[in-house]
Amino acid sequence: MKTSRTQIRKLMFTASATLLASPAFAQSSVTLYGMVDDAIVYANNQKGSSNVYLRQGNLYASKWGLHGVEDIGGGTTVIFDLQNGFDPNTGALASSTQIFNRQAYLGLQNPLYGTFTMGRQYTPYYLFVGPLASSNWLTGATGAHPGDIDGLDTTIRINNSLVYNTPNWNGLQAGGMYAFGGIAGNTGKGQTISAALRYAIGPVSLAAGYLKLDNAQQTTGFDPASTGSFINSAINTGYVSAKALQHIAGAADYTIGNLMMGLTYTNVQYIAGGRSIFRDTAIFNTYAALATYRFTPAFDVGGAFSYTMASEANGITSAARYQQYSLKEAYHLSKRTTLYAVQAYQHANGQTLGAKGGGDIIDAVPAVGDSQNSTPSSTNKQFVGMLGMAITF
Repeated sequence: MKTSRTQIRKLMFTASATLLASPAFAQSSVTLYGMVDDAIVYANNQKGSSNVYLRQGNLYASKWGLHGVEDIGGGTTVIFDLQNGFDPNTGALASSTQIFNRQAYLGLQNPLYGTFTMGRQYTPYYLFVGPLASSNWLTGATGAHPGDIDGLDTTIRINNSLVYNTPNWNGLQAGGMYAFGGIAGNTGKGQTISAALRYAIGPVSLAAGYLKLDNAQQTTGFDPASTGSFINSAINTGYVSAKALQHIAGAADYTIGNLMMGLTYTNVQYIAGGRSIFRDTAIFNTYAALATYRFTPAFDVGGAFSYTMASEANGITSAARYQQYSLKEAYHLSKRTTLYAVQAYQHANGQTLGAKGGGDIIDAVPAVGDSQNSTPSSTNKQFVGMLGMAITF
């Protein structure tokens, strides 16, 4: 039986209509990205001796990551990010127990409804306030406030977290985080809460943030089962057994042509509890100022000053004070490669608690930025200088 041309046209039309009605395959992409950073470092005093050595992650943290995006329609995309830190001097992972120690999350993003993600992530406190602080404009290695006491560098990451960030409403944006402690019988134990707000319009940028890390307190110190963790240094060594750690921060930046100026204030509280080895809540207030200037598209400089004051508590009558001066000079060989030099000097005075906690009152010693957390000075002064190169890809 022969098929007429009219019937063939009808069949072709039906097939075309069926194909057009079928859902289109979503567009997706996965991007490999990263940074490699290394420097020659001189420290005038590390536990009593000077030192010259190589140190990675000074201007940028050495890391690589995979960032994925899939468009599922209606303006909504599925996103994920897996990020691993490493040491180019040894090839070692930044964490021997975590492949993606820096971040590992997935979620949904929509320009009208905002972004929701879950996994191991940075806090809104850091992501909103940190970009306005000296740890971003200079470098965390020598520009972070002493020992990164206020977590405005990349030293605090949160496990088991949910994060929601609103869309940008004419320069205004808000974010919130909750991390599940996940301990049976007391799911709030070891939880983390964070919230932040920022506003940027023209030359002005403002941000404020809140962060509270609860201690799971199943072991001594700050329990590894807690969702949050933070850097230990000579600045806070006597207070790491806190029941909870609270951060409040505010920052403002103002840009005039090639000049940027900024101010930052932070309040950090190590809240004492029944299993803490200190009695009274310890408070650290930091006041800081910074400025950067771009002389040419290839060359810029920056400087910062911070003053950190600890509270008089736990038998201490002359509380610790830390003054830090930081400088940075950067020459950009290209959009990806930068030569840099950084210098910082910190002076400490007063007293603080040692690692034994209550009753272990010791003289405060400096730890420049967050590059000398495990190698503080044996005197009340410390200088660190670095000459390095960084490349992004």
